[in-house]
Amino acid sequence: MAENKDSIMKGERVTQNIWRCPDGIYRWTYEFDMLRNPEILFTVWKVLGIAFGVVYLFMLILNLFERNIKSGSDLWQMSKGFVILIGVFLVISIIAYLIVAAIYGGKYQVLFEMTDQSVTHIQMPRQFKKVEAISWLTMLAGALAGKPAVAGLGLNIAAKSSSTSVFKDVEIVKVRRKRNTIHVNYKFDKNQVYAEDADFDFVEKFITERCVKAKIK
Repeated sequence: MAENKDSIMKGERVTQNIWRCPDGIYRWTYEFDMLRNPEILFTVWKVLGIAFGVVYLFMLILNLFERNIKSGSDLWQMSKGFVILIGVFLVISIIAYLIVAAIYGGKYQVLFEMTDQSVTHIQMPRQFKKVEAISWLTMLAGALAGKPAVAGLGLNIAAKSSSTSVFKDVEIVKVRRKRNTIHVNYKFDKNQVYAEDADFDFVEKFITERCVKAKIK
């Protein structure tokens, strides 16, 4: 343990892959397997499903109001277009997902930053591999001991995109242990936190204890 602490210059290792850096922020990386864990694809389907559902409900109410639906046959005539469209979008989304997965080599690297107030999901550039990301995180932790502002700038440059969830505003927390995923959602914002099996209990407890207004599922 002493050797590990020295290697990140005063950083503290709290689980197998999670470090508490000198600035007090918990950081870890996760290599997301896009083929074995289709969580992102499922999220896309949920969003599409909600969009289709809202449009379908509006059309149904409009047709009922105008008395265009008088039988099951009329309902099917109105609905079959939506069914076909949903099928087309499902096929397109799967093909698009497989193309993106191929571009990323089937995996992409995610960095997480977690404090008592929030958790941030940061997607790293596709060229980052697991070993490289761990080495990069080690250097970041070390840099924070001396020049946190410079290290933070380096993080912003390296990051591809990020999403932050503030714990006090979270309304729903969904724990998907088999997929190594914790959904941290509010009304108009959804976030996903990933953690290895060895780190999952720590991350789950940390998040659920601080999302005091959230419904835990």
